[in-house]
Amino acid sequence: MTDSRAPSKRTRKAAGAVQDDATQAGPAQESPTPESPAQAESPPKLPPREAAVEALMRLAAEQPWNDIEIGDIAREAGLTLAELRDLFPSKGAVLGGLTRIIDRKVLEGDSAGLEEEPTRERLFDVLMRRLDAMTPYKPALRRIAYALRGEPLSMLALNGVMLNSHRYMLAAAGIDTEGPLGQLKLQGVVIAFARVTQVWLDDDDPALARTMAKLDKEIRKGERLMERAEDARRLTAPLRALGRSLLDRRPRRRREPDGDETDPAAAI
Repeated sequence: MTDSRAPSKRTRKAAGAVQDDATQAGPAQESPTPESPAQAESPPKLPPREAAVEALMRLAAEQPWNDIEIGDIAREAGLTLAELRDLFPSKGAVLGGLTRIIDRKVLEGDSAGLEEEPTRERLFDVLMRRLDAMTPYKPALRRIAYALRGEPLSMLALNGVMLNSHRYMLAAAGIDTEGPLGQLKLQGVVIAFARVTQVWLDDDDPALARTMAKLDKEIRKGERLMERAEDARRLTAPLRALGRSLLDRRPRRRREPDGDETDPAAAI
């Protein structure tokens, strides 16, 4: 991502060079050739992974998702096909790479002062920061969401990507995802955020009033669901204990890991 501080650093460097030239004596000495405006304003080069993701987002903002080819992404990012293949196995995996960029922006954000707030407030803050981080890509995400809406296999793959992502969002909000109800919390927040995102994509109000109202509603709904799940867990504790004892008596077959780690976004 482009560092907003980079232009000011270049400006100070250029100013220092001009001052040094003015203090040098001797009319015969040539001053160094000044940088062209294009050179002075050129942004720092992105790492290849980020360059590929940003290239896909630019393309997706301008044309239908299904029209974008792997070669288009490579050309837009200034990469060869071989370089892009080393980074991502598919176009969907490049899209999945966006979630890592968004995750990092959220996790690097300042959460000071929220430690003593209720869980609801902490989660609300984290998910709103996530939407803020997604804002530069909103036109592209709007087109992509429309294209993937009718593809259940792609939506299933995207769900796997978001499970990984929101595990960190819940951790940032101080919410545990381990234990008997951990997966329920995780899947619940993924579904809830997907519903909020649908509203956000069509919410052009800078205040995002509709989006915030939807997010608050989904969080409260999730709280009620978790309360009922916790009650059901307590009521069924004897049955679960019996089931575990029966399973423990059966011989277990060991499964050797195959070592093949796949990217769930590759199926998009």
